[in-house]
Amino acid sequence: MSLEVKNLIKVFDNKRVLNNISFKVEDGQTLGVVGFSGSGKSTLLKIISGILYEDEGQIIYPDDAEIAMSFQYSALFDFLNVYDNISFPLVERKEFRDKYTKEQIDEIVNEKLQMVGLQGIEDKFPSELSGGMQKRVAFARAIVTNPKIILYDEPTAGLDPVTSTIIEDYIVQLKKELNASCVVVTHQLSTIKRAVDRVIMLYQGNIVFEGNVEELLSGTNEYAKQFVNATVEGPMNIAQK
Repeated sequence: MSLEVKNLIKVFDNKRVLNNISFKVEDGQTLGVVGFSGSGKSTLLKIISGILYEDEGQIIYPDDAEIAMSFQYSALFDFLNVYDNISFPLVERKEFRDKYTKEQIDEIVNEKLQMVGLQGIEDKFPSELSGGMQKRVAFARAIVTNPKIILYDEPTAGLDPVTSTIIEDYIVQLKKELNASCVVVTHQLSTIKRAVDRVIMLYQGNIVFEGNVEELLSGTNEYAKQFVNATVEGPMNIAQK
């Protein structure tokens, strides 16, 4: 099975933010979505997650696929400790409520914390954690329902290079452990190089590049070349982003 986006169109104020977008993400594959600010990346992620609805086209999900999203700045509940943040979907969502005993939830939370390398911090609050640890707790919360689709919105935003590497490694690990279809919106070349299998680039709502990481970095596509080299000159007019 796979996640498939077919002929997706989204319009805001008579402007096509997404213009007939189509692609597939297979099980166990990570797709990177790149492009300058305002190119439609976040809108695409919100439509896949169900936060927004498309105007035309469709999203085809694997049967009974659980979707998880890791937000740009973790979006942890400040008033809940790590345990309660991670267990929140199991306790509050109606399809999981009453499905697990307290002992089973304890086991699941511990398992997910182990998967992101953060055992033994269940009683800590987000304010007591570094930015990188908060990201990893957010990952643990995202995967607590064993999703088949994982969406990451700028997962390394605001992090130093070493912490970014740790986060990128966990993106790869979680994909393998869950055999999930993953979509990563990012501006970071390090994330693209370390954590994704294929890449699409958006510009003015259109896919202007699609290929593997090596093809993105090769410089044979003028849009990709401008993005990778971070140059003002090129086919993308940054002043009109």
